[in-house]
Amino acid sequence: MELYTERLLLQNMQLEHSEALYLYRSDEKINQYQGWIPYGIEDCCNFIKNKVAKELDQVGTWYQFVIMLKKDSKIIGDIGIHFLDEEGKQVELGCTLAKAYQGVGYASEAVTQIISFLFNKLDKHRITASIDPRNIPSIKMVEKLGFRKEAHFKKSILMNGLWLDDVIYALLKEEWIENTMQKRI
Repeated sequence: MELYTERLLLQNMQLEHSEALYLYRSDEKINQYQGWIPYGIEDCCNFIKNKVAKELDQVGTWYQFVIMLKKDSKIIGDIGIHFLDEEGKQVELGCTLAKAYQGVGYASEAVTQIISFLFNKLDKHRITASIDPRNIPSIKMVEKLGFRKEAHFKKSILMNGLWLDDVIYALLKEEWIENTMQKRI
């Protein structure tokens, strides 16, 4: 599956993307808010083989897109979609972008395309994002896209032996449509 934006190509993650995935996901400083940091290319291969769904829209799975620059097909990040409920109407998003490509709108561009796809093509009702409250750039991005803060859970996630807070943001389909219409006016 492929989705396009002005500057990006979003393509379903494949085993051939393992090396590129490792290059940006293994940076512990950049990925300090991520739940998974690979320690070798083998970890990335295992992740793609065993954790990434082969089909879109399967309850309980994560489907991953790589984010590629259109101009040279360089992989600069990935977006995961977690299909949450039996009714098939709710999903969770996660996004990772290589440091060299942060701060220039690529994440917003990619996430906007995924949101549009989820609401308009897959007819989802609600999208959530789970964010470490220290990750201010991600919080600013989702708020700019129209997500609203729904919860702040204190020390609710155990990561690397530490209990961390978790902030949940959400966006409903009708909110997305309303925001999109207002931007056109």
